[in-house]
Amino acid sequence: MVSLNAVVAASAEVAATRARNAKVTAIAELLTGLGTAEVRPATALLAGELPGGRAGVGWSTLSALDVDPAAIPSLTVLDVDAAIDELRGITGAGSGRRRAAALHYLLGKATGAEQEFLIRLLGGELRQGALEGVMLEAVARAAEVPAASVRRAFMLSGRLPATAEAALLGGSAALDAFHLEVGRPLRPMLASPADTLDAALAELGACVVEYKLDGARIQVHRAGDQVHVYTRTLRDITRQVPEIVALAQGLTCDSVVLDGETLALTDSGRPRPFQQTMARFGARGPRDEVLRPYFFDCLHLDGTDLVDEPLHRRLDALARVAPEHRIPGVRPGAGTEAAALLDEALDAGHEGVVVKALDSPYAAGRRGRTWRKIKPSHTLDLVVLAAEWGHGRRSGRLSNLYLGARDPDGGPPIMVGKTFKGLTDELLTWQTAEFPRHETHRDDSTVHLAPDLVVEIELDGVQVSTRYPGAVALRFARVLRYRPDKDAATADTIEAVRAMLPGGAARDEKVEP
Repeated sequence: MVSLNAVVAASAEVAATRARNAKVTAIAELLTGLGTAEVRPATALLAGELPGGRAGVGWSTLSALDVDPAAIPSLTVLDVDAAIDELRGITGAGSGRRRAAALHYLLGKATGAEQEFLIRLLGGELRQGALEGVMLEAVARAAEVPAASVRRAFMLSGRLPATAEAALLGGSAALDAFHLEVGRPLRPMLASPADTLDAALAELGACVVEYKLDGARIQVHRAGDQVHVYTRTLRDITRQVPEIVALAQGLTCDSVVLDGETLALTDSGRPRPFQQTMARFGARGPRDEVLRPYFFDCLHLDGTDLVDEPLHRRLDALARVAPEHRIPGVRPGAGTEAAALLDEALDAGHEGVVVKALDSPYAAGRRGRTWRKIKPSHTLDLVVLAAEWGHGRRSGRLSNLYLGARDPDGGPPIMVGKTFKGLTDELLTWQTAEFPRHETHRDDSTVHLAPDLVVEIELDGVQVSTRYPGAVALRFARVLRYRPDKDAATADTIEAVRAMLPGGAARDEKVEP
């Protein structure tokens, strides 16, 4: 049986290096030694996830525990899996006391390093969505199967442990058996930035150009009368968006999976502030804002999966099933048509346009080069690492933000700058109330956070700098808004930040912290 100590050691080895191949090797070596029942829980632990999902343990419970560590390691992966299942099953009167006792017993059997790992795991600090790419590559290497097959199975299942189990126990045949399941969300395909519209058009050739809306990503699944609506992070928001459910039920089809965006509009048809759209996703009761969906992709229609089909066929399917709800776009015969659409989108209050190659399949969860987004202003989605207490008028409120870019090799976010600009009184009040819920530790001036919160930053550019670990620094960064529809796994990478350097200088440099 594989010990928890082996998982902790592999996790520490991964955290200690920025070399992607070394990370993949460490994980693959552990995966090859797993027994049949160990694959799912061990894969979850390596990815920083709780096997089976949340266990109902909060920081208040964890911080109150003071347990002497065991002298020698004895816990196995299956022991931890069983203990987490037990915690998950504790409910009813006295559940807090019984849960604390179960945690005390588990931690008492763990060494000091294992205790730290388990506490961070249960508290959510080991969530490493940015490690997905490394994990999938390690699964492919351990199972000796093509990485593309693993990525595709993960796209269709949305579950890393299930994908690893299929690859390690069943090989390519088991991976090929995965298929799109209506009602089970897929990870969304993402666009990467392009410098200019002309550059994107020249790069992609035959393409479609569509509005880039200032809305929230949605995925709509319908099977018969049953409809489910999911967010970018695959959260089910069906009950919060009855108007989208009704629209989907009215489409002339038996089953469909649509990808798109939704937003609240003013009476004049312009987009309302993004926060008003996102407020609907968390609403528990009726709201005044009505959400309007716009679809730009069709992944399944009446029993036929379309994810592997080229975009032009998926668009034909979309035109058949939801012609009145398509996102505005053109298939330009000349650059002037695309430029006119960009101007039109900006005049209507949207962010810009997305250029998509018509021969591109749906590559979920990846920022490839077949979808390119063009926005006139420079923005980045970055992770909030910490916040300093304010001074003067901002005394008593958390203000100056520490900002990090995602490490594509699975390490912690890489700091690239600070900013206090753009923070309204409303945001300052919200930060001061919200940030302690994500706190890992603090000192006299700063509250340090788990990498949970994503903020959209507008900036004038990027410059080379030795001040921060990423060897770059943001210029005149200011807060636009928080992005509750995104998580650390979908934040912009350090490469995306470096790509904004003038002339590409120092794009490949890294400075060790």
